[in-house]
Amino acid sequence: MDYTNYTTDSRKHKHLNLQERTIIELRLKDGYSAYKISKELQRPINTILNEIRRGTVPQIKNNHKIQLYFADAGQAIYKDHRTNCGRKNLRLTCDKFISYACDKLHKDKWSIDACVGRSMESGQFKRSEIVCTKTFYNYIDQGLCYIKNIDLPLKVRRNTKKQYVRANKKNLGTSIEKRPVSIDNREEFGHWEIDTVIGQKSGKDNVLLTIAERKTRQFLVRKIADKSALAVMAELDKLREECGDRFSSVFKTITSDNGSEFANLSELEQVTDTNIYFTHPYSSFERGTNERHNGLIRRFLPKGTRMTDCSIDTIAFVEDWCNTLPRKILGYRTPEGLRQKKMEKISPAENVPSDKVNLTP
Repeated sequence: MDYTNYTTDSRKHKHLNLQERTIIELRLKDGYSAYKISKELQRPINTILNEIRRGTVPQIKNNHKIQLYFADAGQAIYKDHRTNCGRKNLRLTCDKFISYACDKLHKDKWSIDACVGRSMESGQFKRSEIVCTKTFYNYIDQGLCYIKNIDLPLKVRRNTKKQYVRANKKNLGTSIEKRPVSIDNREEFGHWEIDTVIGQKSGKDNVLLTIAERKTRQFLVRKIADKSALAVMAELDKLREECGDRFSSVFKTITSDNGSEFANLSELEQVTDTNIYFTHPYSSFERGTNERHNGLIRRFLPKGTRMTDCSIDTIAFVEDWCNTLPRKILGYRTPEGLRQKKMEKISPAENVPSDKVNLTP
């Protein structure tokens, strides 16, 4: 809304102010046409015509009813219109959708964006009943929802660790610098990232071996005996037996960090056609897909959880939840649905049904 005291001249493409409306009133009394007034004020002719129409009120003069323009009337109408402009708050009209999203977040651990995107994709709610992701977060900040920022899995996190550069770096195999650039585009299925997730730091606890596919975001979670190179290779050998001859077609490349548990990972290149690459030290962002999925695991198995006490059914539930979670980057489709389509296209000449390749724990 305009201020009553103006310190600058009027500019084009801005609303008329009271000073300009006063000029319009005086010029109309002097017999100026709307076109001549628009030239003086350097305003479009339609702006002047619309203003005259809005600010014209009926008056009685010499017992005759006439129409006159008044600057005060135009200014009052303008202020009234300005108080009613802008987007209205949709909190009440979208209460059903917001309740649905809050329930999904609490029970199924979905993200806010996954709820919004899935609702639009499935047509469960009308578009007018759904608020966008940004608006939903605004409602949470304003305290208008049943959930708070503390209930969100990532919003209150922050990284307080200091970064150090190590002088003597490990060299476990081929560097990620030699990995084909085409893999970065995520256009081909079969390029995976691998890591481990620990529970307690006692050294006597089981460990989770996690493998994430870059294109479909398919996620594998396996429980292994400990965080050692022998345990990792033993589990990969089991996975290789399950896939059979299709292992190198499904796992074309695997990208790992420089952890000691992956010291023997390059041995896969000697018995399969799978290529192994290692990221730079302290560069977890080079395995961003896998790191993101490890964060999803922490929603169910926080740090300090004893992995030995986690049953195979619990691990399978977490893996299935990750693979059936709608993803914005996938057009709100699920990794499991995309994985099945990709598996059907791999090496059809080998006569091995895609459902025989067991990618579950």
